[in-house]
Amino acid sequence: MTSENGRRRVVVTGVGALTPLGNDAETFWKNLIAGESGAGPITSFDTTGYAVQFACELKNFEPTDWVDAKSVRRMDRFALLSIGAARMAEADCGLAIAPEAERIGASIATGIGGLKSFQDCHLALWEKGPDRCSPFSIPSILPNMGAGWVSMELGTRGPLSSQCEACAASNMAIGDALDQIRLNRADVMFAGGTECGIAPVGIAGFGAMRALSRRNEDPLRASRPFDAERDGFVMGEAAGVIVLEELEHARARNAKIYAELIGYGISSDAHHMTEPDPSGRSPARAITMAMQDAGVGPEDIDYVNAHATSTPIGDASETRVLKVAFGEERAYRIPISSTKGATGHCLGGSGAIEAIASIFACGRDIVPPTLNLENPDPECDLDYIPNVARQVEVNVALSNNFGFGGHNACLIFRKFRG
Repeated sequence: MTSENGRRRVVVTGVGALTPLGNDAETFWKNLIAGESGAGPITSFDTTGYAVQFACELKNFEPTDWVDAKSVRRMDRFALLSIGAARMAEADCGLAIAPEAERIGASIATGIGGLKSFQDCHLALWEKGPDRCSPFSIPSILPNMGAGWVSMELGTRGPLSSQCEACAASNMAIGDALDQIRLNRADVMFAGGTECGIAPVGIAGFGAMRALSRRNEDPLRASRPFDAERDGFVMGEAAGVIVLEELEHARARNAKIYAELIGYGISSDAHHMTEPDPSGRSPARAITMAMQDAGVGPEDIDYVNAHATSTPIGDASETRVLKVAFGEERAYRIPISSTKGATGHCLGGSGAIEAIASIFACGRDIVPPTLNLENPDPECDLDYIPNVARQVEVNVALSNNFGFGGHNACLIFRKFRG
């Protein structure tokens, strides 16, 4: 079925998530709405001597639940998470993937790729010599292998892509998948992102940038988007995959429909390696582009899932961005929250789990809170839903992601009404 502008309509028919708040989408959502935090001391390696010793780790993940033990040894954790999330989304959507699934594709993002595998390869080279590097090192490191493994494991033979645009990567992957269906190159796309940056080099590197919070004594309250006392983000790890499907294809098999994806916008700052455009114009342009693509205006947006990561510069910048995009009068009336207060910043995986939060907000008319927002920053003066979830009628939800290097990507979901 086409929309009024003649394009194929695209709906969400499956979701899968592995997050610091739970290892399936429903548990993630329940804990998110309840105001739980995924933060705690790092357990995956010894943090003695590190300036930052906590993160939002994924807990109780067993790779062999999704992949055979032999294959596990050939993959980095980021790829394993992508398979787990994709398998859950596959089961949730109830789609049987035929052996020659040429109209089914995958678009899976990551911000970094196989960071731990890169570190392990370097240590083996440094400590034991070149002959001791694993032959699986390079395939484990490559950022595209999250998408590659999903395609191989599920058997999809349609469009296959992998985005690597830092923290905007998942939104770009989902937006690319939307375009593949609209352009009639596919009927179904598995889309999302994955990231596992909680490795010594990740914590040390981001710590050296002073990007991470150093509240080692109080991890649960460390990620505090829009709060005046925020001092950096908390590293998280996660994977999220949604199934996007052309509407008539979904109806033909009587699929359940969570929401409709109606808008996608992207722009670039051309400003700085890590700092956002101070004027807010470039990210606002991505929001405006998404609204134009969706055929909606500022008055139609009922909820914004903000990118806000709990950094001093970034959160104040996004406040300006929202005022530029919506106009100040409207910006003050829209409920907005950052779920990173609960999940930490999962880098290239963030947008995927935040898309799921936005989809659920549309379907369930409740919006998650901004955790640890106790002392609002005067520069962050919009309605940021502090600490407690709120019942709101959500017909249209916007999800923002902005990444290092000036990448901006925004998605708009709408409650599905047939």
